[in-house]
Amino acid sequence: MGERGDLAPVAQRSWTRVDDYFETLARRRTARRSRATRPRTEPDAPSFVLSTLPFLALFVGLAVLAIGIAVTAWPGSQPQHQSGVAARHEPGVAPKGWFQEAQQEMRRRG
Repeated sequence: MGERGDLAPVAQRSWTRVDDYFETLARRRTARRSRATRPRTEPDAPSFVLSTLPFLALFVGLAVLAIGIAVTAWPGSQPQHQSGVAARHEPGVAPKGWFQEAQQEMRRRG
Protein backbone atom coordinates (compact mmCIF):
# COMPACT_ATOMS: atom_id res chain seq x y z
CA MET A 1 0.00 0.00 0.00
CA GLY A 2 1.15 3.44 -0.66
CA GLU A 3 0.00 6.57 0.99
CA ARG A 4 -3.06 7.00 3.15
CA GLY A 5 -5.02 8.36 0.16
CA ASP A 6 -5.03 4.89 -1.54
CA LEU A 7 -7.39 3.39 1.06
CA ALA A 8 -11.16 3.59 0.95
CA PRO A 9 -12.64 6.28 3.15
CA VAL A 10 -14.02 5.15 6.49
CA ALA A 11 -17.77 5.75 6.83
CA GLN A 12 -18.33 8.11 9.72
CA ARG A 13 -21.69 7.70 11.41
CA SER A 14 -23.13 10.04 13.88
CA TRP A 15 -24.73 8.08 16.74
CA THR A 16 -26.24 11.13 18.27
CA ARG A 17 -29.43 11.02 16.23
CA VAL A 18 -32.33 8.72 17.07
CA ASP A 19 -32.83 7.81 13.40
CA ASP A 20 -29.42 6.08 13.34
CA TYR A 21 -30.51 3.72 16.12
CA PHE A 22 -33.79 2.86 14.40
CA GLU A 23 -32.00 2.16 11.10
CA THR A 24 -29.66 -0.26 12.87
CA LEU A 25 -32.57 -2.01 14.60
CA ALA A 26 -34.45 -2.29 11.30
CA ARG A 27 -31.37 -3.83 9.61
CA ARG A 28 -31.02 -6.37 12.42
CA ARG A 29 -34.70 -7.30 12.23
CA THR A 30 -34.44 -7.76 8.45
CA ALA A 31 -31.37 -9.97 8.86
CA ARG A 32 -33.16 -12.11 11.47
CA ARG A 33 -36.15 -12.55 9.19
CA SER A 34 -33.95 -13.59 6.27
CA ARG A 35 -32.29 -16.27 8.46
CA ALA A 36 -35.56 -17.55 9.90
CA THR A 37 -36.75 -20.96 8.76
CA ARG A 38 -39.34 -20.82 6.04
CA PRO A 39 -41.93 -23.48 5.29
CA ARG A 40 -40.64 -26.06 2.83
CA THR A 41 -41.80 -25.81 -0.75
CA GLU A 42 -40.88 -29.43 -1.52
CA PRO A 43 -42.40 -32.46 0.20
CA ASP A 44 -40.26 -34.66 2.45
CA ALA A 45 -40.86 -37.73 0.28
CA PRO A 46 -40.68 -37.51 -3.54
CA SER A 47 -43.88 -38.01 -5.47
CA PHE A 48 -44.03 -41.23 -7.52
CA VAL A 49 -45.85 -39.60 -10.43
CA LEU A 50 -43.38 -36.70 -10.68
CA SER A 51 -40.08 -38.45 -10.09
CA THR A 52 -40.13 -42.23 -10.47
CA LEU A 53 -42.80 -42.79 -13.12
CA PRO A 54 -41.16 -40.67 -15.87
CA PHE A 55 -37.85 -42.44 -15.22
CA LEU A 56 -39.49 -45.86 -15.50
CA ALA A 57 -41.34 -44.86 -18.67
CA LEU A 58 -38.09 -43.66 -20.25
CA PHE A 59 -36.32 -46.83 -19.15
CA VAL A 60 -39.04 -49.06 -20.65
CA GLY A 61 -39.06 -47.03 -23.88
CA LEU A 62 -35.31 -47.36 -24.29
CA ALA A 63 -35.50 -51.10 -23.55
CA VAL A 64 -38.19 -51.58 -26.25
CA LEU A 65 -36.07 -49.59 -28.69
CA ALA A 66 -32.96 -51.66 -27.91
CA ILE A 67 -34.87 -54.94 -28.30
CA GLY A 68 -36.34 -53.74 -31.61
CA ILE A 69 -32.90 -52.85 -32.94
CA ALA A 70 -31.49 -56.20 -31.80
CA VAL A 71 -34.32 -58.16 -33.47
CA THR A 72 -33.96 -56.19 -36.68
CA ALA A 73 -30.19 -56.67 -36.78
CA TRP A 74 -30.27 -60.40 -35.98
CA PRO A 75 -28.54 -62.35 -38.79
CA GLY A 76 -31.49 -64.72 -39.28
CA SER A 77 -33.63 -61.95 -40.73
CA GLN A 78 -31.13 -61.24 -43.52
CA PRO A 79 -31.46 -63.09 -46.86
CA GLN A 80 -28.99 -65.95 -47.19
CA HIS A 81 -26.48 -65.86 -50.01
CA GLN A 82 -26.16 -68.88 -52.25
CA SER A 83 -22.75 -70.12 -51.26
CA GLY A 84 -22.94 -73.54 -53.01
CA VAL A 85 -21.80 -72.29 -56.41
CA ALA A 86 -19.47 -69.66 -54.99
CA ALA A 87 -17.67 -72.16 -52.76
CA ARG A 88 -16.58 -74.29 -55.76
CA HIS A 89 -15.53 -71.26 -57.77
CA GLU A 90 -11.84 -70.90 -58.49
CA PRO A 91 -10.48 -67.40 -59.12
CA GLY A 92 -10.15 -66.73 -62.84
CA VAL A 93 -12.33 -69.69 -63.95
CA ALA A 94 -16.05 -69.41 -64.66
CA PRO A 95 -18.29 -72.50 -64.62
CA LYS A 96 -20.04 -73.51 -67.80
CA GLY A 97 -23.41 -71.88 -68.38
CA TRP A 98 -22.89 -68.97 -65.95
CA PHE A 99 -23.70 -66.38 -68.56
CA GLN A 100 -27.00 -68.05 -69.50
CA GLU A 101 -27.98 -68.29 -65.83
CA ALA A 102 -27.21 -64.60 -65.38
CA GLN A 103 -29.34 -63.71 -68.40
CA GLN A 104 -32.26 -65.76 -67.10
CA GLU A 105 -31.99 -64.13 -63.68
CA MET A 106 -31.92 -60.67 -65.24
CA ARG A 107 -35.07 -61.47 -67.27
CA ARG A 108 -36.86 -62.64 -64.12
CA ARG A 109 -35.98 -59.47 -62.24
CA GLY A 110 -36.65 -57.08 -65.07
